[in-house]
Amino acid sequence: MPLWIAVSLPRLALDALRPPWPLESTACAVMQQDRVLALTTAAADLGIQPGLRRGGVTAIAPQVIMLERDVAAEEEARQATALALLQYTPEVALADADTILLGVGASLRAFGGARRLLRRVRATVASQDLRAVLAMAPTAGGAWLLAQSPARRRRVLRLDALTRRLDALPCRLLPQARPHLDWLRGIGCQTLRQLRALPRAGLQRRCGPDLVLALDRAYGQAPQVHAWLTAPAQFRRRHELIERIEHTDAVLAVAGRLLEPLCGWLTARQLAVPRLRLALEHERGRHARPPTPLDLALAEPAWQADHLRTLLRERLARLVLEAPVIAVVLDASDTVPRPGANTTLFPDPAQQAGDQARLLDVLAARLGRDRVRVPCPTADHRPEAANRWRQAHDAAGAAGPAPALDRPYWLLDPPHVLRVRDQRPFHGSPLTLVRGPERIESGWWDGDLALRDYFVAEDAAGARYWIYRERDGQEGRWFLHGLFG
Repeated sequence: MPLWIAVSLPRLALDALRPPWPLESTACAVMQQDRVLALTTAAADLGIQPGLRRGGVTAIAPQVIMLERDVAAEEEARQATALALLQYTPEVALADADTILLGVGASLRAFGGARRLLRRVRATVASQDLRAVLAMAPTAGGAWLLAQSPARRRRVLRLDALTRRLDALPCRLLPQARPHLDWLRGIGCQTLRQLRALPRAGLQRRCGPDLVLALDRAYGQAPQVHAWLTAPAQFRRRHELIERIEHTDAVLAVAGRLLEPLCGWLTARQLAVPRLRLALEHERGRHARPPTPLDLALAEPAWQADHLRTLLRERLARLVLEAPVIAVVLDASDTVPRPGANTTLFPDPAQQAGDQARLLDVLAARLGRDRVRVPCPTADHRPEAANRWRQAHDAAGAAGPAPALDRPYWLLDPPHVLRVRDQRPFHGSPLTLVRGPERIESGWWDGDLALRDYFVAEDAAGARYWIYRERDGQEGRWFLHGLFG
């Protein structure tokens, strides 16, 4: 079933400037060629209207903050949001009136239905600090019109319901009808239903074919071609701040804003990142300082925004900023193909390994990479030398699985000397040898020669121990080396 989501950004000119004050409660206006292009609700309450000249704004409400429009910042915010929305569908297109279209017909099952998908899309747009109006409809043109309308209900799943909803919309919402609004009002045509009721041949001669084609596309009676957004070959985004940042919590907020486009880019290109680099740029000029690098190595390649955000939060919590930050750069130059998803009936054992890798990532981010280690079996018969420890994120040095031996998991370091009573080793009670011996003669190459006979022993209560007797000529002393669970 074809289904579209339209993400309208009605306040993009304001949101893209990202002023350091709250827009909701501040009287602020964006100016273009000395005229008001966009304004906040607080400015509108003071009598400011779009199109008003700068002098008029000063005369009516001198306390209104006037900002110049930044077209480059708007395009950057629009592209970043569209890139982030690639997480949900490869069919993402930029449309008129600062609107992004998403073809999500094939994505509903993957994200739990239309309502959940809408919530996720809304959360992704909100992570970019943008105010959005979302609409869903069976046609791209219909979703676009619903997103521009003042109606409260903008989610339509059936074509017949979309027809009824569009029929009630005013003609002025259709861009192709705006040049002819005076003529349409003159003949009493106010809504799209009345516009569709006009003779098509006469309407086409009077207003041109574009108006008729736009109507047919909105109502699903004609196909519509889109220019899909293409993910770039490399991902490197830089966010320059309006004011200096001196706390890592603010850095995390900016980095989180960059993570969503990264995850959309990874999804579109079917990639994952084994490591990320976050560069924190400082003051330039006379007091210039080199950027502070923050490398994030992962135990397993990842592409989920929540996991990456958790790791960044842990790393930034341990970071001390030596200078204020003026820009944040996120670089994902190192990528690998994304592992395939499990499509079998039964659970994939690799999923448990993935959970373990995410846990290791969080521990390494919180404690430091050098403090998170995993065992690395070594080819050595001596129990105390049969294992080495390596960093959990160090792929080098990993060994194959150790042979299955009847040995305890708990070894004493150093081994405990046992007393001997009646020629039997004693540990709380006389020990009975139930299995053995296992003879070990090893370590001559490093000067730590081990000549031992190992036994599994049992005490009077049934507890089992791993003990050995020396064979080095010292009257065969007994040692307790391990405990069985």
